[in-house]
This record gives sequence, structure tokens and C-alpha cells, in this order.
Amino acid sequence: MIKDILVNLGLGPNDPAGDYAVSMAEIFEAHLLAVAVSYDPIIPGTVMGGIPPEIIEGQRRESDKKARTAMARFEQAAKRAGISSETRVINESLQGAADTIGRIGRRFDLIIVGQPDRRKSSADQVVDEGVLFESGRPVIFVPFIQKGSAKLDRIMICWDGGRAAARAVADALPLLKKAKQVEVAIISDKPSKSDEVPGADLGQHLARHGFKVDVKHITSPDIDVPSTILSHASDSSADMIVMGGYGHSRLREFVLGGATRGLLESMTVPVLMSH
Repeated sequence: MIKDILVNLGLGPNDPAGDYAVSMAEIFEAHLLAVAVSYDPIIPGTVMGGIPPEIIEGQRRESDKKARTAMARFEQAAKRAGISSETRVINESLQGAADTIGRIGRRFDLIIVGQPDRRKSSADQVVDEGVLFESGRPVIFVPFIQKGSAKLDRIMICWDGGRAAARAVADALPLLKKAKQVEVAIISDKPSKSDEVPGADLGQHLARHGFKVDVKHITSPDIDVPSTILSHASDSSADMIVMGGYGHSRLREFVLGGATRGLLESMTVPVLMSH
């Protein structure tokens, strides 16, 4: 059951993640907390003689203005939608924003963040995938090209039988209940044996929950997993992808696996990930 949602608001002229979160709160009749980050000034360590205080203060005021503009825009959207909502502005460094939002998100059912537009990304637009690893909660990443409200008619599950994928499926059950069609996609570099149907057990499990499930084995000889996933999602008109978020800890820093990072950089539909 989803009754408490957290969203990190985008600070640019458009905010696909904020709009998507409002529509998700409508779908689930959930409460929505919107967080806007007022980033600390970025001071390059190579600057000789330091930066004048008035410039630092100017950066701080500009960042705070962007956060409060995003918050006001969200409040108007939430009011129009008639949802239960609240807002919070937090002051944080670029490096610490994801950790802070992740810690806040631990008491929520779902976290929604936006994909930075890498064509014109600036530092104050980026809250990275650290939210996924810090929160312990499912995270929906919304592509910067997202248009319109959330749709959950067709959901595609990327399944490899691993722990992270299993966690993602369990976390996604409330969303799957809204879907008209659920597809379990298994991607490998060779066709399955005739007597072997990978993912069949998961399909049976989901069918027992009352879902209409298709299981599909996708062969990708060159194993360009992100491109294969996104291509199939487009072909099947998927509204959302569900998958495990893979990574490991290195000196307390979480490092995403290549397939996970590649998909988040190129995604064309919202992606729910769990870790």
C-alpha cells in the first residue's frame, strides 16, 4: 500500500518529477512531501585568494530563490489536484543532498526523483542515484523527457532472479495492482532451452496475486542490456520499468553497476528501482 510519497523537486523551468509525483499521489490517494534543495555555494579549491563573500552570498540567495520558486510551483499543482501535501526546503551541499533525501525517505513508501537533463545539467539540478542506496526504499526515476501524468497500464519487469530484482518486484506490487498488463522480461545472450522457461516461477507467483502476466525471453547477443531493455519497453509501449538497482560499496561510496547506470542515463519511461 502506498500512502506516503516523497519527491525531490526539480529546480529548472520544468519539473517532470514534481508533476509525476502529484499524479501518483492522486492515483493512490497518498500524502506527498515535496523537498526542494537550496544548495550550498560551490567554491572551487583551485581559486587563488578565495572568493569574495558577496559572491558567495549571491550564490546562496540565488539557490534559495530557485528552491522556493520550485516549492511555490509545486504547491499550486498540489492545490489544483486536491491532494494532501506539504513542502520543505533543505540547505545542503551537492554531495550531501542525495544522502539527506535518502535519510528523509526512509519513512516513506515511495521516493520520486528526476533524471537530470544532461544536455543542460547544472549542479543544482542533480540529486544522484545515492538516494536509492541511502533510503532502503523503492525509488522511481522520472526521465526529463516525461510528459503528462503517471500511467500504470503496462508495466515491464526486468527479471534475472537476483535479490535486488526480487525486492523491486515486491516493492512494486501496489503499482502492479493498477496495471492492465504485466510483462516479465528476461534478457540473455542466448536463446533459452526448449524445456526451460526462465521467469515462469515469477509469472506464476504474480498470477496468484491476480495479475495478468506475460513472460518473455529476449535474446541480446551483444548484451547491451540498457539498450535492449529500453528498445523492448518502447516496442511493448511500457508505461514503467521495474528492476533491481545494482551497485556495491567502495570506501562508503555506492557505485552503480554499468547496466543500471546506463539505463538511468538513457531512460525514456519512468523506472522503479529497489536495492
